[in-house]
Amino acid sequence: MAEYRKQSDGTLVVGTDAFKNLFPNTSFPKVFDEALVNSLGYDWVYEGAQPSLTPPYESAVRDGVEQVSGRWITKYKVVVADTDAKTLIDNGAAKRARSTRNELLKDSDWTQLADKGGLNDSKVTEWSTYRQSLRDLPTASGWPHTHTLPTKPS
Repeated sequence: MAEYRKQSDGTLVVGTDAFKNLFPNTSFPKVFDEALVNSLGYDWVYEGAQPSLTPPYESAVRDGVEQVSGRWITKYKVVVADTDAKTLIDNGAAKRARSTRNELLKDSDWTQLADKGGLNDSKVTEWSTYRQSLRDLPTASGWPHTHTLPTKPS
């Protein structure tokens, strides 16, 4: 979304419609450029680079604007989640991971039926091992963010 900075006091205006509403008696071209914005006493604000993040606990938060090489650029800072937020993040990730795991278990239930759908004993063992690996996921390294799902037997 376009953003504009008032040259006289640094006030920010977000959105092209909001900017145009500041000048009710002005007819604007369909597409206007930085020169037009400058002529009205404003600067175009360009989107700055997002910082590199280390998931899952870091996020980028806008931290105002700064002038770089004569242009106004949005700036960001990295924020690390506090203990309560980390718990929420972990619980949400665990819920999603368990849901995926439960679907994979449900999709392979047929392999555990009495007639085993015509599977030979070695295939039954492969499927049993796979299903046990799925059940063990919550104790796996990286749970719930970077764990690896077991490979489904073919």
